[in-house]
Amino acid sequence: MIRVGIVGGTGYTGVELLRLLVNHPQVEVAVITSRAEEGVAVADLYPSLRGHLDLAFSVPDVDALAACDAVFFATPHGVAQAMMPSLIERGVRVIDLSADFRIQDIAVWEKWYAQAHACPELVPQAVYGLPEVYREQIKTAQLVACPGCYPTATQLGFLPLLENNLVDASDLIANAASGASGAGRQAKVDNLLTEVSDSFKAYACGGHRHLPEIEQGLRAAQPAGATEAKLTFVPHLLPMIRGIHATLYANLTDKSVDLQALFEERYANEPFVDVLPAGSHPQTRTVKSSNMCRLSVFNPQDSDKVVVLSVIDNLTKGASGQAVQNLNIMFGFEETAGLDQVALLP
Repeated sequence: MIRVGIVGGTGYTGVELLRLLVNHPQVEVAVITSRAEEGVAVADLYPSLRGHLDLAFSVPDVDALAACDAVFFATPHGVAQAMMPSLIERGVRVIDLSADFRIQDIAVWEKWYAQAHACPELVPQAVYGLPEVYREQIKTAQLVACPGCYPTATQLGFLPLLENNLVDASDLIANAASGASGAGRQAKVDNLLTEVSDSFKAYACGGHRHLPEIEQGLRAAQPAGATEAKLTFVPHLLPMIRGIHATLYANLTDKSVDLQALFEERYANEPFVDVLPAGSHPQTRTVKSSNMCRLSVFNPQDSDKVVVLSVIDNLTKGASGQAVQNLNIMFGFEETAGLDQVALLP
């Protein structure tokens, strides 16, 4: 049994962490922080947790967090940097759900997030928390940078193609759509029910903060000498609460490979990636509230195009579920511990 703390427990990723961790057989949630909700019982703010958690929000305190075996940061970008050096120095193992430590190039991070990085010296030791690629490094990591939701869905879809150098990597396209919870819990006019419902739109077409993270991951997967991966990434807002559907396009350079067999073999031993039978079209509702990514691969009309369909729950496999998956790997628990939930239907 380990003790964990959560910094920033009032947002959607924070409460999703709690939903998963209160049923984890090896975890005790010992600390949960919120400056705005200090002293408020967690179950009062989130009645869904009544009877599952007897804990109140507290102001972030390094000593209290350092008494934990692991700490999750479920905070906006820039927040984790303030406390991270102290926690790392005291030997705490940290899983950061924000973007603070995902991008290895500090200048690129500062450009996209429009602020100076407060502890760039820690970035090189951060392990990118995509278990399907970095499982061995995650086992011994002290600081794990949990991937974003769009990057998770997109990378899992493209990886088998890029790892085997089967497509023109210079011309990759990702059209990805997310439910409104991907924007967080803060109040914004654009996220009001009357603004989102019965509508569908693209946004950040000129450049989204997840683009450099995705390209970094895709390039790391490529064999030596391959053409550098470049992605056109267009996110969309779906009129629903949670879920991501990514439609990925690439130009095949080798049509001799059985794409269905390639994907099935690549993910055969991955507990949270499900390659569907040939011809299937994954739906977001088949992964709702679960840590599963479901994939399908197509070669339409036997053309030079390959199309990959990838669906995840943005709050689970796209954030908190993947964070718990990382925790399990770091502490030697069964990788599926606390994550065996079946998707909600209807």
